[in-house]
Amino acid sequence: MPPLTFRPVLKRIRWGGRRLGTVLGKPIGEHGDYAESWEVVDHGNDQSVVDGGPYDGRTLAELVADHETELFGRELGGRKQFPLLIKFLDATDRLSVQVHPGDEMARRIDPAENGKTEAWVIMDAEPGAVLYAGLRDGVDESALRSALTEDRVADVLHTVEVARGDCLFIPAGTVHAIGEGVLLAEVQQSSDLTFRLSDWGRVGSDGRPRELHVEQSIEATDFARGPVDPQTPQPDGDAEYLCGCGYFVIRRRRGGADHTVRPGECHVLIGLEGDGRVTTSGGEYDCSKGRTVVVPAGQDAETVAAGGPDWTYLDVTIPAADPS
Repeated sequence: MPPLTFRPVLKRIRWGGRRLGTVLGKPIGEHGDYAESWEVVDHGNDQSVVDGGPYDGRTLAELVADHETELFGRELGGRKQFPLLIKFLDATDRLSVQVHPGDEMARRIDPAENGKTEAWVIMDAEPGAVLYAGLRDGVDESALRSALTEDRVADVLHTVEVARGDCLFIPAGTVHAIGEGVLLAEVQQSSDLTFRLSDWGRVGSDGRPRELHVEQSIEATDFARGPVDPQTPQPDGDAEYLCGCGYFVIRRRRGGADHTVRPGECHVLIGLEGDGRVTTSGGEYDCSKGRTVVVPAGQDAETVAAGGPDWTYLDVTIPAADPS
């Protein structure tokens, strides 16, 4: 099975901007609120569609159904859905304060849903840009409820000033929000289930506050987690290990030397900086900044990732054990 590239699924949301087009080269229109580009998705009606090659026009769900072993490898057999959702986000305004449930709570709400553990890798950040990641030390349910009632939720959130290259790992149950001025790549479980804890007192286009999910948010919150800080990259062969869990492992590689993509497991390669490509005997696939390539476990031939000295990309793999 050859590498796969997909047509982006673009999402317009009030906090978006234009950098998905101007910086990442996505086919945006004239509007100024392009918030997310879903690069790899198999979630209900949201489906990645193959762009070119022998599977052109087929959805990711169809590939999972018809080519499961080729896509995932024998150790990941039995999957009925591509387990990850890969996206780019452009935040020109602060997002709402959110909490994502774990698998058990998600499936109580919707048996077809998954929990949502995620990780962010910063591609660009304006000076002073921040992420809100976890609760401050000592904040319990009572303190959180008081902060919500008194409209001072920022007082209980751990605030992190971020820069290009930072990676934050956000397990399900972590209270979080993305601040304005941030462009990032996100790796997450295939889920679109979010509880909105606070919206900073804002109102929607109809002049009314947007719906909040306070009780569900508090039920989902892991109050033992506390503050979340950027990961410290660890040397891992020719890569940097950024973070990992039962759902995904993220490594970062930089250009200057060819890298043979290890067969037998599914890789998602995400271009962060510079120009790069993924090459097999059957052709080349663009993996430059803003591009994503899925390399199936059952590769047709040796697959090599190569690029210029400024090329930086993420290599995301799916562990054999399915924690759900």
